[in-house]
Amino acid sequence: MPATLIDVLIDVGYLVAASLFILGIKMMGVVRTARRGNTLAAVGMLIAVLVTLFSHEILDFKLILAGIVVGSLIGAYFARKVQMTAMPQFVALFNGFGGLASALVATSEYFRMGSNITTFALGAGILSVFIGAVTFTGSLVALGKLQGFVTSKQVVYPLQKTLNLVLALGVLGIGAWMLSDPTQEVGIWTILAVASVLGILLVLPIGGGDMPVVVSLLNSYSGIAAAMTGFVLMNKALIVAGTLVGAAGLILTQVMCKAMNRSLANVAFGAFGEQEGVESADSGEYDSVKSASPGEVAMLLDNAESVTVIPGYGMAVARAQHSMHELEKLLEERGVKVKYAIHPVAGRMPGHMNVLLAEADVGYDHLYEMDDINPEMDHTDVVLVIGANDVVNPVARNQPGSPIYGMPVLDAEKARHVVVIKRSLSPGFAGIKNPLFEMPNAVVLFDDAKSAVDDISKELKAL
Repeated sequence: MPATLIDVLIDVGYLVAASLFILGIKMMGVVRTARRGNTLAAVGMLIAVLVTLFSHEILDFKLILAGIVVGSLIGAYFARKVQMTAMPQFVALFNGFGGLASALVATSEYFRMGSNITTFALGAGILSVFIGAVTFTGSLVALGKLQGFVTSKQVVYPLQKTLNLVLALGVLGIGAWMLSDPTQEVGIWTILAVASVLGILLVLPIGGGDMPVVVSLLNSYSGIAAAMTGFVLMNKALIVAGTLVGAAGLILTQVMCKAMNRSLANVAFGAFGEQEGVESADSGEYDSVKSASPGEVAMLLDNAESVTVIPGYGMAVARAQHSMHELEKLLEERGVKVKYAIHPVAGRMPGHMNVLLAEADVGYDHLYEMDDINPEMDHTDVVLVIGANDVVNPVARNQPGSPIYGMPVLDAEKARHVVVIKRSLSPGFAGIKNPLFEMPNAVVLFDDAKSAVDDISKELKAL
């Protein structure tokens, strides 16, 4: 049958939505255009939803409208209330809900189609339920580790990877059984249950310091689950959107793995970074940490020609980015060249520091990636570490057995002077001691990051 005008408009609508998805993701790859890219992608999704509603037989638009209103209100509330420090947890929760939605829709379609379901749709549905359930429970564990109500330490047990493999093969076996006999409804519930357990077991053994990589991988999983659901529904927009999210998340995960010197295979199957004897040399008390006052730090900065700022999660907690931007301007008025060294996994999600500094209107030309800034460290006058810990820990280079051994870190210790702003000597998310704090060229200013930076600025103005 020849295509009607409605069919053409539907295809055009999906094409526009897909184009906006692609353009939005491309723009989100650059901090300067990220917000605009997010808006374009959201508009694309709105178009895709509207086209889908008008191209299918919707039983009750009132329910659809109610869902949109309630969901929008909840989203708007949390978007305004959730602090930037909790954004990694928020992203983990989003990933989990995306996986759960895909699994539930695929399950619903399985029961709706009944004996009329095609082998292709059933196979895609099984994959959607499997990946979606793993994403949901895995994301909840990641959320718990980030929030602190699940231990951030590695939870390792005997035959852990063997058990994970057995569960995964079990799901595939049940899936094959269902493909041979689609009427076996108990199979879909079994897959949902086993995959949910597998999601927990895959993420639980991973240390909290590696959560940024896990969140990125789970984001990829949620996209793949959505794409599989798109094949079940034969919805073009969902297939495109899910594929884009899955591919983008996988690429980001690979970048993060490279930044942390991890294997993507180990990330996918859990307990990566696992080492023996972690506690032996990494833990312990500090013996020779030199403390400094805001006035002393101000004089040090005033006499410097170059200052490199290394932000971390502590800056996010204290919301010190605006104060740091003010200090940056004071220093530049004195002719000091200020740069920001951004480690790929600083904070608790990809791009965490970039977003915080952009929020404070820090110039994009001031931000330097680790590979670009490290060669400059040995001729930098002062490195100012604000709330960072693991990303400047030298044991990543020289201490086999450490949970962060092999992870590329910023070479802060090579600068003439290192100033560390921390509230205490408590370890970072990896839970290990940082020898940088005891080095001869390092001092520690014990205070909340925002208060410390504000005090340094006051002292600097008085000089």
